[in-house]
Amino acid sequence: MGKLQLVSTGAGGSRYLTNEAIIAIKEADLIVGYTKYIKDLKEFVKGKEIYTSGMTKEIERATYAVESAKEGKSVVLISNGDANVYAMGSLVVELLDVKGYWNDIEYISLAGITSVLALASEVGAPLSQDFCLISLSDRLTDFDLIQKRIKLALECDFVIAIYNPKSKNRLEPYRGMLEKLSNISSDRIIVVARDLGREKQFIEIITAKELIDSGVENDKVNMSTTILIGNSTTKLTSNGKVLTPRGYLNKYDLTGEQKDEWRKEN
Repeated sequence: MGKLQLVSTGAGGSRYLTNEAIIAIKEADLIVGYTKYIKDLKEFVKGKEIYTSGMTKEIERATYAVESAKEGKSVVLISNGDANVYAMGSLVVELLDVKGYWNDIEYISLAGITSVLALASEVGAPLSQDFCLISLSDRLTDFDLIQKRIKLALECDFVIAIYNPKSKNRLEPYRGMLEKLSNISSDRIIVVARDLGREKQFIEIITAKELIDSGVENDKVNMSTTILIGNSTTKLTSNGKVLTPRGYLNKYDLTGEQKDEWRKEN
């Protein structure tokens, strides 16, 4: 029986590689992946049989990996971030199911550090309350549904991570997001992070107004950007870190004792 390991490599470069991912790559007969991501891992894939292809060739790569595993090879299919967050996970599982290969291939999916988690670790503690992820890519998801999700997530006061915000030829979903942002407080905290984990990593903390004013032509936002929209309680600390309070100090004093007003109200 062949083996197919879907290896999540983290937010960018090799900085967020897990031990599991490194071991899987070292033990594989064949490495399959998007050309850019394989280049990020050149120190780990040296001497390996490698198959790469470009953007929008996900089905081709997944099929090659699945069929190679069916032939008895130990295959690693590389997926940036976490494979189950807007990445290769669903496609691989769907192919294995459609082809009826479950009894022919040992399938393993390894978790990775997706970009919103990498971003959070860089800027403070912005995800301490309920949050959601929304991709603005309308390649596979209806435009109107994406816009509905943004609108409702803002109304529900989620902290929101925006993935795949825009490309040169795909501006309308991002334009729609900016329009919906105009309906919330103009000083809402926004984090713009690009190329997380790579040498040219860029992180900027701004307000909703500043993001809106920069418009759809904002050159700091592209397909390698993750945008974090704070909720109504998200704020900056005295040293500029982003904080979405969990609520501990509303209920307890600094000794850990429950506050009198909380006892009276509850």
